[in-house]
Amino acid sequence: MQRLYDFIRRHPTGVDSFWAVCLLGLSGLSMVAHAGSTGERLAALLIIVGLCTVVALRRRAPEKMLLLAVAMGVAQLVFGVKPGVANFAMLVIVFTVATLGERWSSRLALVCSLGAAGVSQLRWPQNVPQTSWPQQVFIVVVMTVPFVLAWVLGDSMRTRRAYFSQLEERAARLEREREAQSKVAVAAERARIARELHDVVAHNVSVMVVQADGAAYVMDAAPDQARQALETISSTGRQALAEMRRLLGVLRTGDSQESGEYVPQPDVDQIEVLIEQVRQTGLTVDFKIEGTPRPLPSGVELTAYRIVQEALTNTRKHGGPDAGASVRLVYFDDGLGLLVEDDGRGAAHELYEDGGADGAGHGMIGMRERVGMVGGTLDAGPRPGGGFRISALLPLKPAH
Repeated sequence: MQRLYDFIRRHPTGVDSFWAVCLLGLSGLSMVAHAGSTGERLAALLIIVGLCTVVALRRRAPEKMLLLAVAMGVAQLVFGVKPGVANFAMLVIVFTVATLGERWSSRLALVCSLGAAGVSQLRWPQNVPQTSWPQQVFIVVVMTVPFVLAWVLGDSMRTRRAYFSQLEERAARLEREREAQSKVAVAAERARIARELHDVVAHNVSVMVVQADGAAYVMDAAPDQARQALETISSTGRQALAEMRRLLGVLRTGDSQESGEYVPQPDVDQIEVLIEQVRQTGLTVDFKIEGTPRPLPSGVELTAYRIVQEALTNTRKHGGPDAGASVRLVYFDDGLGLLVEDDGRGAAHELYEDGGADGAGHGMIGMRERVGMVGGTLDAGPRPGGGFRISALLPLKPAH
């Protein structure tokens, strides 16, 4: 049965042609059974063929077939060909145009359906001899009902198809929106990874370069200090590799069973470790915590860590040889305050992370994006007494 249904859906005109042939055969038998002149038989035959054509092509050209059916009806009235089996095609075309046709054709079919029975009764009153006018009205109503029901059923199917089409369109639109949202999420994740890699590479490579320069300078005079610098370079490199491996791990598409050792996301507690590492490079950093420390959202802690990391990296790169920095963490009731200042020359003489002197480079853009992701605010710029200042307020709950 499923194959039969599929065949019918694929060949609608063929199925309609089959029923048209059946209707032609039944109409031919009915025409033979009724006597009449040669002219009447020829007119009846042409009308039967026209009505069968209506059935055969009803779905291919519903509007044209409706007009053909109306023309055959008018021909019946003109030549006096009484309604027969072939007139079933009119019922079929009314249903078809109500379902598939244009609106004007559907309205025309409804008008013809309401008037066809009455016109037929006036043209051939001898079909119901010796009947009163109430009986004739009743007969007209009874003959009209099937056509009206056919039109109502077809119009209901049109409405239902339009509804299902709207549902399909909505589902397709939602699917496209989901795909677009997925692409946006992927782009956002890649941007986050890029910022993470920027912070990791900029900070750790900067530390390694400073330590390597120091080791080369004291290699002959102080071998112990050179060895300590090399150990710092080694540990910093391992830390950078571990963090890069963790970040790039989210992009892996290989076997899901492959495992790797990934370090956890940096948090506020690791800021002190970061500052101690920076101090080993020769940069003086003053670190203070104000307020009562408490657990913070992971996004806030990571943002605070990366801001301090980026700010100290810029101070080390652009602040000059005698620069110093200070870091303040302030715990408020509704958020975390962060203040990083230096007294170097970076704000006045150097380009800040390949950007302008106002700190509007790539590193600063990354800071602002991070702060914006957690719903915070960032203020960065030169200090009145020289140097550079970065102030951030990170709320515990992002603003909606």
